[in-house]
Amino acid sequence: MSDPSAIIRNTSEERAFAIKDILAPLLAVIIGTFMVLLDSTVVNVAVPTLVQYFDSPLHTIQWSIAAYTLALSAVIPLAGWLSDKFQPKRVFLISIGLFTIGSVLCAFAQTAEQLIAFRVIQGMGGGMVSPIGMAMVYRLAPPDKRGSIIGMFGIPLLLAPALGPVLSGWLIEFVSWQWIFLINLPIGMIGLFVGIKHLPSFSEKEAPSLDIVGMLLGPLGIALLLFIWSCLRHKQPLLELRAFRSADFTRGIIISWIMQAAMFGSVLLFPLLLQQIRGFTPLTTGLILLPQAVGSMIFMPLAGKLFDKVGARPPLVAGMTLMTAALFTMSFVRTDTPLLLIMIVLFFMGSGMGLSMMSLNTHVLNATPKHLVSRVTPLTSASQQVIASFAVAGFTGYLSSRMTSSLPSNSVGTNPMESHAASFSDTFFLAACIACVGLVLSLFLRKPKQITDESSFH
Repeated sequence: MSDPSAIIRNTSEERAFAIKDILAPLLAVIIGTFMVLLDSTVVNVAVPTLVQYFDSPLHTIQWSIAAYTLALSAVIPLAGWLSDKFQPKRVFLISIGLFTIGSVLCAFAQTAEQLIAFRVIQGMGGGMVSPIGMAMVYRLAPPDKRGSIIGMFGIPLLLAPALGPVLSGWLIEFVSWQWIFLINLPIGMIGLFVGIKHLPSFSEKEAPSLDIVGMLLGPLGIALLLFIWSCLRHKQPLLELRAFRSADFTRGIIISWIMQAAMFGSVLLFPLLLQQIRGFTPLTTGLILLPQAVGSMIFMPLAGKLFDKVGARPPLVAGMTLMTAALFTMSFVRTDTPLLLIMIVLFFMGSGMGLSMMSLNTHVLNATPKHLVSRVTPLTSASQQVIASFAVAGFTGYLSSRMTSSLPSNSVGTNPMESHAASFSDTFFLAACIACVGLVLSLFLRKPKQITDESSFH
């Protein structure tokens, strides 16, 4: 069987690049990434069901989401070293296998604590799928087509989380909540088959010595000073923190963190609002959330084409504007807010997410020297997962505190649902303020300077 990477090298000399040259390996990466990211949001719609099934409070069940994303961030730093040591293809496939096993275990959880523990196993398996997949796609794509191709790869980054609630709602309502995890078994098997058959084996690289101190401290918190000190001293550290010497990289990653906080912090609010305040079933909730998927599907590829022509700032500013406007609109939500308005807001959210995420991801990669791409994708992915974890926990905690503080007013005749709706409004307003900060910063984003001198990052 011919090597897809060799095909690309040959065709680049003989004829113009065609997407079909990398379609098969791209499909393998998309399937794996889609499965992992799909699972990031299927639990959102299931939260009220899980609270009832396990007879546990919301602040306990939300850890099935936060623990998953924290586990992702804990293993992501190992992606670069393991790829160099054991080949990206091999590590990618093993990760998918472990994630699939963790999914099956989640389906058989008997307590909330078991579910949280098995979600950690899921996260440990899925943590390296996205950064390794992104690095492989980056290496396969020609420089002048990276925006468009990464835009295609980015479709599951937003489409999977947006479609997750629909699938989750249907399975919960007509089958059982266990199937939101068991569905990963056939998808994982397909991903393994396609990956084994079509993913290329990239040229061997000499594996650097493992940064042991960084490996031990990284999962405990990438912000620890000792961990940062270790990464800056080591020639080839676990996380390539020297990338922050690039002002363009730093601007891009900071905006990305802000966007992640607003996006993932608020994504749990919509299904909770629709089920707890409006009384919709899980399936109806999933269908109501569908416009978010449509918006992402339309604007993610468009963002890729715009990026190739005008750079990151125009689509990023447009995307952050849509997200900010959508969240500010939701801050006026009430029990009688028209459903059509909520669905329009969701479409704007999805559209803004598609424009923003693709543009930022490609900008950050372009601001990174070529020789550091495989080392930087774990850094960006890990930091984004940590931000997402704390955003989910933070927004859930803030929502719970607002609901608790509104309880005294219920004793004087206030409608409890109106009080809870006001709590959601306050939480959406907080998310909108965070998104607004990202919008302002995106106005100062510039086209990254091309850095080719390796010594400038050592």
